[in-house]
Amino acid sequence: MRTEAIDPPGVQWLRVSPKYVTVRLVEWAIGNLVMVAILSLPLVFVQLGWWRWPPLWLAIAVPAVMLVLALWRLVLIPRQVRAIGYAERDDDLLIRRGIFFQRTMVVPYGRMQYVDVSVGPVERGLGLCTLKLHTASAGTSAYLPGLPAGEGARLREQLSARGEARLAGL
Repeated sequence: MRTEAIDPPGVQWLRVSPKYVTVRLVEWAIGNLVMVAILSLPLVFVQLGWWRWPPLWLAIAVPAVMLVLALWRLVLIPRQVRAIGYAERDDDLLIRRGIFFQRTMVVPYGRMQYVDVSVGPVERGLGLCTLKLHTASAGTSAYLPGLPAGEGARLREQLSARGEARLAGL
């Protein structure tokens, strides 16, 4: 179901690289393995007889619930990546994301102060980058993850040039 508020008519959305799924999977694996391991410590301590509390059912239930939630998030990752998109228009850049709670952010070129490109170790290995847009508003945090490095460099230069032209009143 599409709405004009989220999908303005006539906009051709460009999607981020499918390789970004791998970046998100690595982040998921590291974060969730650590979380489940920490939450499983009480179970280990109860089984070894070092702790009498919590009850065995609770020591099993907490990491099990976290594992189920982690697996749900794992299933959503590919769809979340496919939901990220951007579109360049004459006066602004649109950034779209979200499955359940969708969001479209409009960043006018004239409000951009600078454009930042960052690359983490997993992104670097896959040839990807994240584009961050810094605007005159401190509360705005527009970022576009999962871009191919060449596209990120092109967007950085093009958005910077468009921002300077709008600020100069051209």
